[in-house]
Amino acid sequence: MNFHDKAPKPPPRILCIGMPVRDLTFHTPGVPGRGSKENATAFDEICGGNALNGAIGIVRLGGRASICGPMGDAKETSARFIFDQMAHEGIETKHLIHMPGLVTPISAVMIDPSGERTIVTFRDPELWKVKLPDFDTLLDDCAAILTESRCAEFCTDLCAEAQRRGIPVIVDVDRAMSLREGLLNASSHLVFSSEPLQETADVADDAQALKKIAKLTKSFLAGTRGARGTIWLDENGGIQETPAFPVHTVDTLGAGDVFHGAFALAITEGQELQQALRFASAAAALKCTRFGGAFAAPQRIEVEELFSQNQSTSPASTGQ
Repeated sequence: MNFHDKAPKPPPRILCIGMPVRDLTFHTPGVPGRGSKENATAFDEICGGNALNGAIGIVRLGGRASICGPMGDAKETSARFIFDQMAHEGIETKHLIHMPGLVTPISAVMIDPSGERTIVTFRDPELWKVKLPDFDTLLDDCAAILTESRCAEFCTDLCAEAQRRGIPVIVDVDRAMSLREGLLNASSHLVFSSEPLQETADVADDAQALKKIAKLTKSFLAGTRGARGTIWLDENGGIQETPAFPVHTVDTLGAGDVFHGAFALAITEGQELQQALRFASAAAALKCTRFGGAFAAPQRIEVEELFSQNQSTSPASTGQ
């Protein structure tokens, strides 16, 4: 008997490409007006950034995540803090690239009583000049790539190569893209936030914006709309909508990134698109019920429990 045949297979490894960020979070009664002051009711220091947050979501849900992208100088306090946090979460960091003399991105995050966040971020412009490791190094044992649209400058060639190798590329689009953007065709799944979706298409309607962009790419297209759920195009170009899970929201910081991480993991697991979107929505909804950015991302069992409590709107019964 070959005992290796019965050994459990390791979960899929997802390569998350982006810039880790040090987040200084302040809970405030309200966002201060210009020239005014506001006393915070609570403070926390965490790490974030789209890719890192997505990686946390992936690992919490049972996947494997490695992160690749630029960071500041290795001697920075921020860099050491972020590495310690990622090690604690079990995120692979060997593909992160320190850039001597530069500053790791840092954000000041204000969270109001409704859970909404206001963010000011500094990213050193020199970080975009990073050179990633070679294709074979990054794509070995890679089940999918999760990246963000702002990283197109240094990751589009890698994403195009992943597509040539049949590896899914999921892009988190949280800023307007050019309609000539290389990632439009160097991706398999483009998941927009509502505002950049409309800005990209120059159309003030999510459904029409998706249809316009669909003329330029073969990628799956979707738009996330917070509590209003997700709008997406099916294989026939028809508009579909997947509802959000109703929850009491206290902190939205990192929720969109957890959504993208969960969606990427679901794609590697072979979940149908509608189910993958509901899975991602459940993970993001649970994250919103507690403070801590993506460090409040749920475990897999919590997502499954939320599904069981919402059978009437589960992927198996929506019929959308």
